[in-house]
Amino acid sequence: MKVPNHPIAKLTGDGGAVHCVQYSSGLGQYILTGTSTRHINLYNPSKAASSSSGLIQTYSAHGYEVLDLAISGDNARFASVGGDKQVFLWDVATARTVRRWAGHFGRVNCVGMGGEEEGGVVVSGSYDATVRIWDCKSQSTKPIQVLEDSKDSVSSLDVLGHEIVTGSVDGKMRLYDLRMGMMYVDTIGYPITSVQQTKDGNGVLVSTLDSVIRLMDKSNGQMLQSYKGHVNTEYRIRSCLGLADSIVISGSEDGKMYIWDFLEGKVVESLAAHDGKVASAVSCCSPRKEWASAGTDGENPFPTY
Repeated sequence: MKVPNHPIAKLTGDGGAVHCVQYSSGLGQYILTGTSTRHINLYNPSKAASSSSGLIQTYSAHGYEVLDLAISGDNARFASVGGDKQVFLWDVATARTVRRWAGHFGRVNCVGMGGEEEGGVVVSGSYDATVRIWDCKSQSTKPIQVLEDSKDSVSSLDVLGHEIVTGSVDGKMRLYDLRMGMMYVDTIGYPITSVQQTKDGNGVLVSTLDSVIRLMDKSNGQMLQSYKGHVNTEYRIRSCLGLADSIVISGSEDGKMYIWDFLEGKVVESLAAHDGKVASAVSCCSPRKEWASAGTDGENPFPTY
């Protein structure tokens, strides 16, 4: 299997650890990152591949580190969360916040967007063990729904259609079917650091602190495949699916990026990308057949492959 493994750019930042990285929706021409220095940076990777750093905009409003980002389907807005205990909704063009929702009692670890081309609602998960759903069109400062089923910090979530999948430090993956008003729980057994649904909506990729990534069947909770070789026992490390769900990509605490064959579960690439520092976040852009990783190495924290 041929996978993207050639570094094409390093997007230089402000020296802080990078907690999250996201390609823009659609063709994925831009990359958005959230950092420990409280900034959100927007990059054009094609410019970085030639001469400049690729940085075209910086968004500043957070008073604490930025932990996660979600981009609307039309790329006009994005949501960000972090240590502020708030959820920020931004206008990309003006670089200003258009909403700031407060209600969580701890840092907000993860965020997603959904409804009406992925921009109607914002979903946030927090250290306070709750998931809150916010209406982007309403002027109300209160969430339209609060999900309080987790017994520990909600570390990751993914929104697809009318379903929300959450991962928690309590070792359980929860699937909320908002249309049917149902919740389904699968016990993984280890603290969860990352969840992502497959494009067909039938499976969920789940990363846990036992250095294993599992592919779970949403219909019956069975494990379909496991992916091993990386190191993940202490930090929140994200994984993702790429190239039409044919590969699995994850960072590692040994500073490497690992790529597995989706069906066989075998490591097809192991790349040193972050000078031995923790490689904590990754995002894949299937239309461009490339992916970007981020970590704690600071000086050049965003190699793009």
